[in-house]
Amino acid sequence: MKIIITGATGLVGEGVLMVCLENPEITEVLTISRKPSGRQHNKLKELIVNDFLEIKNKGRQLSRYDACFFCAGVSSVGETEESFTKKTYDFVISFAETLSQTNPAMTFIYVSGNRTDSTEQGKVMWARVKGRTENALLKLPFKAVYNFRPGFMKPMKGQKNVRFIYRIFDALSPVWYLCIPNWICRMEEVGLAMIHCTSRGYNKSVLEVKDIKASAL
Repeated sequence: MKIIITGATGLVGEGVLMVCLENPEITEVLTISRKPSGRQHNKLKELIVNDFLEIKNKGRQLSRYDACFFCAGVSSVGETEESFTKKTYDFVISFAETLSQTNPAMTFIYVSGNRTDSTEQGKVMWARVKGRTENALLKLPFKAVYNFRPGFMKPMKGQKNVRFIYRIFDALSPVWYLCIPNWICRMEEVGLAMIHCTSRGYNKSVLEVKDIKASAL
């Protein structure tokens, strides 16, 4: 399979990229980002853009890919609902709409968040916005859409883009596995679940932590 990945310079995207480059099912990976990933591999190609909507001009190139793993995203800390909507809903949906017009035969997988609000009516701002984003993606004419809701993700060995707070959480991961097993998974599991959803599907369009772990097997 040939895969597109966004957010390869962030924690999730970098981990998923590493899993894909190591997986024999994947023959090619195209990262789309505003800066290079800093990695070199014979499977890896990079498309550097100033604006993600530049993909409108890459139709022939993008039509060769089987799936897009959308791992780009921003924190809601310090954001108003309006600004977070622009950086999340508007950003993701405009990219996905363009990609669905270019290649409707692909699978689209969006990394959302644990406790995302599908009703779009809850009190937590980021959860409403991500719920709205998930719901809009499910209406697009892709072959399949899956919304991933991982909790804490244990980074892979060798990852560079790991913030200090994540390093602290990682050191305490044995405690999290014991106390809140449905809130934590390994980055390898996230990447493998994406690959398996693309190759063999899954019986849910929204995957919580336990579903991600099941699909990774």
